[in-house]
Amino acid sequence: MKVVKWIFIALVTAVSLFPFYVMIMMSTYYSENIFKGLPLSPSDYLTENLMTVFKTDFIRVYANSLTVSFAAGILGVLTSTLIGYAVAKFNFKLKSFLNYFIIITMMVPAQVGLIGYIIEMRHMGFGNTLMPVILIWSAWSFGAFFMVQYIRDTVPTEILECARIDGASEPRILFGIAMPLIKPGIATLSTLVFLWSWNNYLLPLVTINNAKSFTLPVFISTLGIVHRTDYGARMAALAMATLPVLIIFLLGSRTFIKGITAGAVKG
Repeated sequence: MKVVKWIFIALVTAVSLFPFYVMIMMSTYYSENIFKGLPLSPSDYLTENLMTVFKTDFIRVYANSLTVSFAAGILGVLTSTLIGYAVAKFNFKLKSFLNYFIIITMMVPAQVGLIGYIIEMRHMGFGNTLMPVILIWSAWSFGAFFMVQYIRDTVPTEILECARIDGASEPRILFGIAMPLIKPGIATLSTLVFLWSWNNYLLPLVTINNAKSFTLPVFISTLGIVHRTDYGARMAALAMATLPVLIIFLLGSRTFIKGITAGAVKG
């Protein structure tokens, strides 16, 4: 039975990694040769594709994406944790309304408020900068909802009450007691924010017009010249852009799975 299980896992893994493998093979081909058949073996054009990529502002753009993703992760997790802790562990007026409001905003497509958000960012002086693609995570309804459920199920109210009786301040209780208990949830949200921010294409596309401030998805879509799209160079850039995502999953997969399943196990 174990042999069958491992064979099945190996097959699923192979199917999952196959597109990534094809992408790497494509990055070794001359652009026009990619469409002559499914590239399953490497070609000899990788060096030229990499030179095409690094002749541009790829390093700067890579740094932009890293900056945006890490800043978005910190901001999104911090605000979501604060909202989740307040709603889950405090009793106040309109608490039920706030809880339902969070759920309702999750149902509204982000594209609905995109124009208003762009106008708001321009009035605040953040037009054509990286700030709009970072600040949008400060009002992340899914993160707030996730943390409300996670903190409610994971952090015992009795521990918080004991800390208050001992004279601990609310910030100390949150950062010294509650946060260590919800590390898997924080790791899960951080991974999700990093992924979604790293792969975000629409928002940087409509808020950033300066090529020096591009993030990777927008930059990769512009690789090429006026009359020719260089798909080989795009595949090379895309392969390098995928590395941080793979590293994060490899380093934090156990914590990520634990954070996702914690609520379900307790429920």
